[in-house]
Amino acid sequence: MHVQAEMVAERLAVHRFECADPGYPGWVWEVSLSRAPRAKTVTVCEIHLVPGDGALLAPPWIPWEDRLLPGDVSRDDVLPYNANDPRLISGFEQTDEETMDALGIDEMGFGRTRVLSPDGLSEAAERWYASERGPTSGVKPGATCGTCGFLIKMGGSLGQVFGVCANAWAADDGTVVALEHSCGAHSETDTRRRRPQWPIVPSRINDSEIEITELRE
Repeated sequence: MHVQAEMVAERLAVHRFECADPGYPGWVWEVSLSRAPRAKTVTVCEIHLVPGDGALLAPPWIPWEDRLLPGDVSRDDVLPYNANDPRLISGFEQTDEETMDALGIDEMGFGRTRVLSPDGLSEAAERWYASERGPTSGVKPGATCGTCGFLIKMGGSLGQVFGVCANAWAADDGTVVALEHSCGAHSETDTRRRRPQWPIVPSRINDSEIEITELRE
């Protein structure tokens, strides 16, 4: 179906036709026509398919390192270096002061080129707290991870909210859990004692009146 005709120059016109291919909704065919001076016929210069209003276009290109999501990277993949990662800040270098060096080794990540920034620390805490190992998950047996004997405490500010589970029977073994998280493998939990399905009654046989006989061949 003819959509539009436009004169783009003297003796040069462009006619637009709707594309009927279902794979190209919103696209149009553009046909350029021209006529030489004193000529009685027109010449088809070119025909090409162009997107129109509302055409389905590919989304803007996003570099690979920018479109990755958590969980997309396996242990064998290698991420490109990001010098401006807002989650990291520069680590501390060695000084000549013994007290400052000890502080850097124990608390500031001495020996590492970069350490977590306040933003990176906050993002990690929010992500862990909102995960299935946060306080909103678990069977709530009445005892939280903060009171469990299998909890390994963490240092620093994160230790006020999180710890590491060390119970081989727990589904969260070896992972960071919120202190308010709970599960059925808590060190102090117990199950209700159930009665046997079939009652146990005393024997009805009187052993004192049993007569023992010998079999003869």
